[in-house]
Amino acid sequence: MNVKELCLGALTFGDASGYDLKKFFETTFSQFCSAGFGSIYPALAELTAEGLVSCEQHSQEGKPDRKLYHLTAAGRKVFLRALQAASPVHRVKSDFLLALYFAHLLPPAHLQSLIDGRIAELDRHMQLITESEAAPDTQRKYSAGSQFVRGYGKAVMRAARDYLCARRQTLITSARTVKSKPFKPALRNGASRAHHQQY
Repeated sequence: MNVKELCLGALTFGDASGYDLKKFFETTFSQFCSAGFGSIYPALAELTAEGLVSCEQHSQEGKPDRKLYHLTAAGRKVFLRALQAASPVHRVKSDFLLALYFAHLLPPAHLQSLIDGRIAELDRHMQLITESEAAPDTQRKYSAGSQFVRGYGKAVMRAARDYLCARRQTLITSARTVKSKPFKPALRNGASRAHHQQY
């Protein structure tokens, strides 16, 4: 889903300001996508122009007016269509795992630093989930889907953390001793081997 559709989804839980939506993306949606003010506010402007959300301004003493966005009936229909039309694919793209794949080429101290950093990052994400669970009562806090996804996220992160803690020393030790071998492409048959040897 794109940012516009995710803004519609967030608004199904109730009216929100742009800042509220930014915090929602930074916490609840942080495991799904990343979006900042630079993408959320243009998305809200387009959604308002399309009649998918409405916007009301509320006066604040000593502060700029607060814009509160409300999901319209048309916006709800668009989001439900997008939700049901999606073919969800779970993608894991990790520079961290890519670096560990080449652990045998990294200095042990650097490898240790990478793993420690990833463990700290997992701890931060789990803390964010814990804080969201302790936040003031909201409709989204108690939705079955919200509870399921938070539980899933914590289970996956705990498993990753446990694996890193249990296996990091083995990886670091092997990185000290394993030497990379020259790469030799696999040859399919004798004919291709003979052809390869000509060059």
